[in-house]
Amino acid sequence: MKKNSLVAVLLLCASFSYGQLNFGIKAAYNSSLSFSNVNSVVTGAYNLNNVTAEMWNNFQAGIFARIGFNKIYFQPELLYSIQKKNYTLTLNDLINNDVTVNKFINISTIDVPLLLGYKIIDLKILNLRTFAGPKLRFDYSSNSPRFTKVSGGNFDPNSLLSSVKKAQLGFDMGVGVDLLMLTLDVRYNLIGNMYDAKLSDFNLPSNTFVISLGWKIF
Repeated sequence: MKKNSLVAVLLLCASFSYGQLNFGIKAAYNSSLSFSNVNSVVTGAYNLNNVTAEMWNNFQAGIFARIGFNKIYFQPELLYSIQKKNYTLTLNDLINNDVTVNKFINISTIDVPLLLGYKIIDLKILNLRTFAGPKLRFDYSSNSPRFTKVSGGNFDPNSLLSSVKKAQLGFDMGVGVDLLMLTLDVRYNLIGNMYDAKLSDFNLPSNTFVISLGWKIF
């Protein structure tokens, strides 16, 4: 045990000596916008009002480490993520009458991306990176969707109640820029819905864009 601890300390010191280990904090805007919206824009079903509904109260914050060897690096992260959405949908009830329903969802998760990256440009004060890797997502006090009947038909919103998945496996990919101790990332998440919804129309788009700004403490 003592021998293993000594080896770990020596490797850590070597990482500091050669500038191969960084640790930092980061905050991010976690957008609900995804590639699935593109087709709706083309058909005209997606407009400015939809964009406003999508871009609401989404946030990430956490810590990251970066272990590098020349231009290749490994970056594990631990992030707390909040994603909220409030909008209306029109459905058909059993007798095919239109029903307008208001939907509010609130997802709080702990995300653990495990990213492998490559520095396309690697200078002393500036580098350009690309990265990709799996992401573990764990539920943290997410709420079941809340539905309110707005108008029309004979529809029971309680029939749409669904449970929250405890964990999921996803995939992150993106690009980043480092300027001195600042780090800026733009990434796209590929991950499934956090709700076991009874109707597919009531899914929260989980494949989203994230823009983050971090600070390398060392």
